[in-house]
Amino acid sequence: EGREDLQVNQLETQIWIKPDIQKTDVDFSEILNAIQEIAKDVNIFFDELEGVNSPSKDDDSLLHHGNLTSTSDDASRLEVVGEEVPDKNKTNGLYFRDGKCRIDYILVYRKSNPQTEKREVFERNIRAEGLQMEKESSLTNSDIIFVKLHAPWEVLGKYAELMNVRMPFRRKIYYLHRRYKFMNRIEKQISRFRGWLPRKPMKLDKETLPDLEENDCYTAPFSQQRIHHFIIHNKDTFFNNATRSRIVHHILQRVKYEEGKNKIGLNRLLSNGSYEAAFPLHEGSYRSKNSIKTHGAENHRHLLYECWASWGVWYKYQPLDLVRRYFGEKIGLYFAWLGWYTGMLFPAAFIGLFVFLYGVTTLNHCQVSKEVCQATDIIMCPICDKYCPFMRLSDSCIYAKVTHLFDNGATVFFAVFMAVWATVFLEFWKRRRAVIAYDWDLIDWEEEEEEIRPQFEAKYSKKERMNPISGKPEPYQAFADKCSRLIVSASGIFFMICVVIAAVFGIVIYRVVTVSTFAAFKWALIRNNSQVATTGTAVCINFCIIMLLNVVTSETLIIFFTEQPRTESEWENSFTLKMFLFQFVNLNSSTFYIAFFLGRFTGHPGAYLRLINRWRLEECHPSGCLIDLCMQMGIIMVLKQTWNNFMELGYPLIQNWWTRRKLRQEYGTQGKTSFPQWEKDYNLQPMNAYGLFDEYLEMSMALTFILSLSLDFNFGFTTIFVAAFPLAPLLALLNNIIEIRLDAYKFVTQWRRPLASRAKDIGIWYGILEGIGILSVITNAFVIAVTSDFIPRLVYAYKYGPCAGQGEAGQKCMVGYVNASLSVFLVSDFENRSEPTSNGSEFSGSPLKYCRYRDYRDPPHSPVPYGYTLQFWHVLAARLAFIIVFEHLVFCIKHLISYLIPDLPKDLRDRMRREKYLIQEMMYEAELERLQKERKERKKNGKSYHNEWP
Repeated sequence: EGREDLQVNQLETQIWIKPDIQKTDVDFSEILNAIQEIAKDVNIFFDELEGVNSPSKDDDSLLHHGNLTSTSDDASRLEVVGEEVPDKNKTNGLYFRDGKCRIDYILVYRKSNPQTEKREVFERNIRAEGLQMEKESSLTNSDIIFVKLHAPWEVLGKYAELMNVRMPFRRKIYYLHRRYKFMNRIEKQISRFRGWLPRKPMKLDKETLPDLEENDCYTAPFSQQRIHHFIIHNKDTFFNNATRSRIVHHILQRVKYEEGKNKIGLNRLLSNGSYEAAFPLHEGSYRSKNSIKTHGAENHRHLLYECWASWGVWYKYQPLDLVRRYFGEKIGLYFAWLGWYTGMLFPAAFIGLFVFLYGVTTLNHCQVSKEVCQATDIIMCPICDKYCPFMRLSDSCIYAKVTHLFDNGATVFFAVFMAVWATVFLEFWKRRRAVIAYDWDLIDWEEEEEEIRPQFEAKYSKKERMNPISGKPEPYQAFADKCSRLIVSASGIFFMICVVIAAVFGIVIYRVVTVSTFAAFKWALIRNNSQVATTGTAVCINFCIIMLLNVVTSETLIIFFTEQPRTESEWENSFTLKMFLFQFVNLNSSTFYIAFFLGRFTGHPGAYLRLINRWRLEECHPSGCLIDLCMQMGIIMVLKQTWNNFMELGYPLIQNWWTRRKLRQEYGTQGKTSFPQWEKDYNLQPMNAYGLFDEYLEMSMALTFILSLSLDFNFGFTTIFVAAFPLAPLLALLNNIIEIRLDAYKFVTQWRRPLASRAKDIGIWYGILEGIGILSVITNAFVIAVTSDFIPRLVYAYKYGPCAGQGEAGQKCMVGYVNASLSVFLVSDFENRSEPTSNGSEFSGSPLKYCRYRDYRDPPHSPVPYGYTLQFWHVLAARLAFIIVFEHLVFCIKHLISYLIPDLPKDLRDRMRREKYLIQEMMYEAELERLQKERKERKKNGKSYHNEWP
């Protein structure tokens, strides 16, 4: 007879039953629940009938250009009658047409899309789940349809309980520890001293930030049976917008659109083109005509823009609580980690700058650089076949001075400091993360509370087993299936890494071939700097290959090779690990070649080692290979960072500008401002499909670089080759300050609002960063021992120099080092294919008989020509000993620091214990109060029970 009659009958039944509760001992709550379930089933049945008998939801007769067409439940319409709704709610584009139902999610599709039947079934099942729906055609394109979804209170409560959403139920009671009088006096003196100091400029103005209630309340998983325990001032605002969108998305991921185990979820409809987009709405405009200081913030998005994404607040702390409320815990943790990392870079940048300035101040006192610059009589052998000429050692004077800036006595100290810094950074981040997890109520959140991925649920729904935690049946993946997928995945990643190594091999061949070509070039500038030109062009080509491999083979293939994990976090961890391995090898393989292989296995003049018995392997510059390493890392990182910033911010800015330009041409300057919020958000760029992966990857690779050469791909490039470039932490610090505001601006203004999701920590990225820290110790040990000249100079000073046997190693002990590090070669012993075209007569007026090269070998007239000298074996032994001692010393320091620094601060541990005790007391008191009220009501009604408790 219609749904309205059913609703009225249901209400009458409830009214008729309530008086009888006073006359009988029967618990009618179960009867009421059963009636409500039956009514819900009938509602679903009528919804299905409406879906079958009603015309198509995509029919033009139901849609008008710019007008709302409601398909929400009649009950929601009846609730609005008689209530005054602010006109602002009807015009700001955040509510349904009635101005009361807030839009929690937006779906977008095109009427011309042929997937009409799938959408009809999907939307009918959405209404069966209790969601309310409205549709509206786009103002700019009548073919585009927006589906607005709203979750009523009953649906929110039901799924919040299923998803274990934690909600506030009591305000926190802050416990102050007892302090002794002496400590109180000290604190008073310190507070007095602070009063004389100027106000901290980095702190945000607390008056402009809203009072986030959930941070000052104890929380517990929402339960409808204990709803009276929770603080509910208004049911419409009890669940914030991010939580409402997360609940709606959870429902959409589990709604079927066709018969079949895999025909489920919004993601599949997005992939097959049934829907064009799906996103939660931003909370209005991020700009306002009025000043935030005089009129306050219009909404949280406006507040985030003014206090976080604006370039004028680059020096201030981030409003992390507001970021977490608007974007969710996962994005909030990323920005918390990025801010902590940026703060920890300050001491590293200061020490790195000090090491660099030490090299600058001692440049004029460096004996090695002096000898190189004054060695006009030392003629070096050609560095390539035929076309490379003989050259004076003094021609590399500039390179020797630049090398001293990065390879000096303070380099070893800085390498040890950065290895320890990486450990301190990670250990203190664990403490910081624990504090954030406590403040954001993530301490008790476990992965078991995370829902199963719909893809996993659909694929393995036939096999079930009992969950050992919850005791409920869930889909199960067989061990054999898991192993087979793991083998296929590992094989695929190994193949992709082999492709990267093959590309590096091609770069090596290019360097070998090109150095001879540039040496015979017509332009004197390139001919005289053939090795620098070879390195520069090779790095640029290498960068192009890196980006090409990223686009062609990385994301799509790695998703294909990723297994089918149970939860979303497991899938993200698996994808992240594989993607990081590929990106790490792709970005750093050529750098490792230059650092540890370039010029190490070339042979010697007259007996060069050749590639495929054809091309002579490339040699280092007479001043060493450190310049090549710096050029490789510097060019790669600058180009990579520039490209990343353009793709992250520049590309969305250009696309959004082009969209606004077209709208202005069609609708004038006032057209864009009159668009509803869903239309504005649809014109923004969607967030990266892989979430925060690219952000973490960019920062972790920079940190690899800092613990390395220290430029900025970030944690990796700040740690792995830091001994080669002490200015890396400083450049990383400057980049991170810009990166924070760029990312904030991008999230607030250029991207659609991402779906809020919970996370307890940064996931597998912490393990990756720990691995990078361990790898940095090994690579820095090899860079100092193998790539730099630190060990050969040390051996010469203590064993072969003027101060041999005296226990000194100053600059006066390095006299004669350059001559001792060069060997002599007889020019007539050149191979036919290596013999240079010039005979060197331009240096002395007659053909050269001898030339010098970097190595420790016997002269040509010795009993064993060109054999290794005793000094070579001393240097080799010293290098191996240094690597072993350096690694063991640094690893011991790292483990000692890890042991001494607890993961949880003591005051936080005490607060957690006290809160656990208080929560138990509150729950007991609330239950006791409820039972006492029931007892009083029974006494009033004349009922009495024997052995009542309490």
